[in-house]
Amino acid sequence: MWHQSLNIFFFVFHTVFTVFNIVGWIFPKTRKLHLITISLTALSWFLLGIWYGWGYCFCTDWHWMVREKMGYKDQSNSYIHFLILQLTGANLDPKLVDDITLIVFLMSFALSIWFNVKNHHQKKQ
Repeated sequence: MWHQSLNIFFFVFHTVFTVFNIVGWIFPKTRKLHLITISLTALSWFLLGIWYGWGYCFCTDWHWMVREKMGYKDQSNSYIHFLILQLTGANLDPKLVDDITLIVFLMSFALSIWFNVKNHHQKKQ
């Protein structure tokens, strides 16, 4: 029962976190928080990725550990691929999913930086 609760928690939390990383820059009130969450994601992917492999996400890692203890052996290499598979049943090419994920991430990160810098300069004036 405990593992099932953790599985649901990770599924909901990680999905909401991912969606926020994609769109959080849009809303002026969430831009600072967005810059923090997307920076944490970048640190996980690229800094921890030095030791654990490019794109490493500790949240995904913990979720996979929980699912493994539940007997699931259906994990993808990426959470986004897993999410698409779980929500739609579509087993897309993992390389395509990774490439699109990286493009969306970089665009969201750049937009977050742009709007946070712009807001900072507007407040100074």
